[in-house]
Amino acid sequence: MAVKFKEKETAIELRKQGYSYSEILKRVPVAKSTLSLWLRSVGLAKQQKQRLTEKRLAALKRGWEACRRKRILIMNKIKEDAKKEIKEITQRDLWLIGIVLYWAEGAKEKEYRRGELVSFSNSDPNMILLFIKWLKEICLIPPSDLICDLYIHETANWREAKRYWAEILSIPINQIRIYFKKHKINSKRKNVGKNYHGIMRIKVRRSVNLNRKIAGWIEKICEILRCGVV
Repeated sequence: MAVKFKEKETAIELRKQGYSYSEILKRVPVAKSTLSLWLRSVGLAKQQKQRLTEKRLAALKRGWEACRRKRILIMNKIKEDAKKEIKEITQRDLWLIGIVLYWAEGAKEKEYRRGELVSFSNSDPNMILLFIKWLKEICLIPPSDLICDLYIHETANWREAKRYWAEILSIPINQIRIYFKKHKINSKRKNVGKNYHGIMRIKVRRSVNLNRKIAGWIEKICEILRCGVV
């Protein structure tokens, strides 16, 4: 009985110091129901409550971090397995990839806008580099026929953005023309901060007929796959 009384005193003292039930049970080996009975009338000071709150938050954070690490491991495993499915990319593969890429992101000739040059815009540097590779290797466009235009919000660090794209494209910084987008005070856009580098547009000189040729390739893909609108 004296042992139980001593254990109870120890449990109460630990609780007053802000220890959680699980922490106390590690030091006082009794049933949880017994501990709950002993401590039900024990009040906690603000400092002790704060300690318990911090402990709970720390436990939640550890749980989030564990889930995050697990999610990253799963994501990396999926990516690595997916990479193994692509052995090589032939010139024909590159040709088709470029056509579909332009179909998604390129400027097309319209009934109301004839004579459209080949023009491709995106903020993803990998996509821009892939498109340029396609132009050079498939369409045989010389680098001198490429025009690089940067579209960026006027409040952004446009000088740094120009340096960023010049390095990505391996061209002199003065070859990049810049166009500013008007800043909207109430804008809720997410493309802000140091990772925002604007949108790069790659335009090809004297390429109206090339644009029409690309349109023909796109139409043929639709015919073969029967996915076009009649």
